Amino acid sequence: MSNPPHRHVLSALVQNVPGVLAHISGMLASRGYNIDSLAVGETEDRRLSRMTFVVVGDDRVVEQVRKQLEKIVTVVRVQDISSRDFVERDLLLVKVKAPAGPKRSEVRELVDIFRGAIVDVGPEEVMIEISGRENKVQAFIERMRPYGIVELVRTGRVAMVRGASGPAITEEPPTSDVGTIRRFTTA
Repeated sequence: MSNPPHRHVLSALVQNVPGVLAHISGMLASRGYNIDSLAVGETEDRRLSRMTFVVVGDDRVVEQVRKQLEKIVTVVRVQDISSRDFVERDLLLVKVKAPAGPKRSEVRELVDIFRGAIVDVGPEEVMIEISGRENKVQAFIERMRPYGIVELVRTGRVAMVRGASGPAITEEPPTSDVGTIRRFTTA
């Protein structure tokens, strides 16, 4: 009997080469896996990128996603970090109607309460940056709705395990095309 569906955070270390994101997202889509959030960025080692996925499912489904990812030659390592002690953040940029006067003051006060920053000011609207856990970002969005959200963009979640060091890469990636790339080894 499997566990009920819940939120999993997967961290995948991948080779930083063209086509990796398309290959991975295509594979997941073709198998019917839904990704709630996906963030990709270069790591401290320019040869590698980290992909952070948020998926909802039971343990069996998430294990299948992990196994499918590990089959991709450009994927170095995949971990379900959900059960570990980790820090998670989401970044939000939101443009809100805030004409000069009392409404703008109210918006500015809410931004301060949520420890955000106003990053652009126009005559009728402001652009706000908020980062934090998913529930904090969502709560801020709900507080801004009555003012009138003009535009909104989020990064998706990024996460890192506390206190664990990253992999030491012991092999130089080949410089040939993607089809011949081998796996990195971790020490």
